[in-house]
Amino acid sequence: MQLPMNRRQWLKAGAVVAAGLAVQRDVSGVEWVISPSSERDQKFIRLHSNENPYGPSRRARRAMIAAFDEGCRYPSGHYEELKTLIAEKENVSPDHIILGAGSHEILHMAGVAYGLEGGEVLTAHPTYEGLEHYARMIGAYVHRVPLTEDFQIDLNAMDRRITQAVRLVFVCNPNNPTGRILPADRLREFCRAISRRTVVLVDEAYHDYVEAREYSSMIDLVREGYNVIVSRTFSKIHALAGLRVGYGLARPDIIARLNQFRTNHSVNILGLRAAMASYQDVPFQDFSRRKNAEARAYLYKVLGELGRRYIPSHTNFVFFHLGWDVTAFRQAMKEHGVLVGRPFPPYTNWCRLSLGTMEEMELFARAFRKVMGRKAAG
Repeated sequence: MQLPMNRRQWLKAGAVVAAGLAVQRDVSGVEWVISPSSERDQKFIRLHSNENPYGPSRRARRAMIAAFDEGCRYPSGHYEELKTLIAEKENVSPDHIILGAGSHEILHMAGVAYGLEGGEVLTAHPTYEGLEHYARMIGAYVHRVPLTEDFQIDLNAMDRRITQAVRLVFVCNPNNPTGRILPADRLREFCRAISRRTVVLVDEAYHDYVEAREYSSMIDLVREGYNVIVSRTFSKIHALAGLRVGYGLARPDIIARLNQFRTNHSVNILGLRAAMASYQDVPFQDFSRRKNAEARAYLYKVLGELGRRYIPSHTNFVFFHLGWDVTAFRQAMKEHGVLVGRPFPPYTNWCRLSLGTMEEMELFARAFRKVMGRKAAG
């Protein structure tokens, strides 16, 4: 009879499996493991989903392994632990925080909560479409406001489009797919004014990558009691995209409204434990930010050499001008083993490229030069 494996045996077995992974060490001493793709994707370089290829961190991995002992228990208590951890850092009480399966679930809750019963939603376009998608699913009308000529979210135009029926205004900062940020003073002024008329949700999924002085989170407006929701995720700099952990911050009464549309126990115990460990793993966050900056600088150099215009990015992706249809470009790059971003109408001759490891970026550059050379040759 085969006996159940205890934790020590499981850890030993896990070490054998881990030995097959590519472990590397940065000059700072931070170790990371290049995570293998699934069998379905392993022949492709994944530069299409804005993932962090360097994680989860080793600290998060250890936390997940330890959490297997608790896999028979519901994760309710761990929700409170993570909420308390975030609350202490952001200087709010835990009842200002809601957790979800990635920040996508936070946007889902908001889109439904404020789109029901004739509610309308206002958003820039193009931007991250998660909230818009769920609002449309329940029949809410979504106002789309085009970006400015320099690819910036047009706050003035958004202000003019607000009607009494608009119950939620969505601002993604930094914006996806452009990678641009809004000046902190201007966005704060907008949020203060608009939140007197309706609720503003600021999606800060890429917050941890931003180093520009003119940028700031809008969490201070939550502390001040404005009708503002801020969403964050563990999918990006924390490299936990596959574990689905995100959170939102807002006044307790707004959190209570969102909670009505939250899926019970949508974040599992492994994700919660990994998130708690990664949230406190500042060296890994610094490492990821530094590696991302290296890859971004390399991509800028490649794009410059090929005469491609790009938008300076504050994220882990870059939006650049192809000059031809991105759908055809995607197929051409896929034939070379590289997955790149989807079309973002009306900018269908632009490409959003996620930043990978330096090895991945070099392989991209090689394929990119071949594809562009073939296009130029006709």
